[in-house]
Amino acid sequence: MSKVIYPGTFDPITKGHLDLVERAAKIFDHIVIAVAESPKKKPLFDLKYRVKMAETVTSHLDNVSVTGFSSLLAQFLKDEKAEVILRGLRAVSDFEYEFQMANMNRVLAPDVESLFLTPAEQYSYISSTLVREIASLGGDISTFVAPCVKEALDKKYGTGKQ
Repeated sequence: MSKVIYPGTFDPITKGHLDLVERAAKIFDHIVIAVAESPKKKPLFDLKYRVKMAETVTSHLDNVSVTGFSSLLAQFLKDEKAEVILRGLRAVSDFEYEFQMANMNRVLAPDVESLFLTPAEQYSYISSTLVREIASLGGDISTFVAPCVKEALDKKYGTGKQ
């Protein structure tokens, strides 16, 4: 069985993330969305809530599971007996960082390959950081995230329309 790990902070999960998961679900037997605790990034939502949002957004996909982790990704990959790391590339600017991470992961987990997918064009500019910023300023994020994520951000920032 082929298993791919899609790691990230997912703070919050966006339609760009979902696009990659849906396409990977057609290629792999099982996709694990690995939500990193990432305390150094100071996420807006706690780990448990980010896992819950990702589960809700991907609930229509039978071969996708979501789990949180706080270990080194290489250790998580070994624990999960995963063969592939899925990463998204939105723009050329992502490539340098992702290339460096792929090479580091190749040293730390030599039996695991990194696979890069690009999101559909309509999602190529979306990032969790931009979504949070727009939401914090009361902007409409409904085209960038699932309804449950929009609701969570509206609640967090007190910007929901009544």
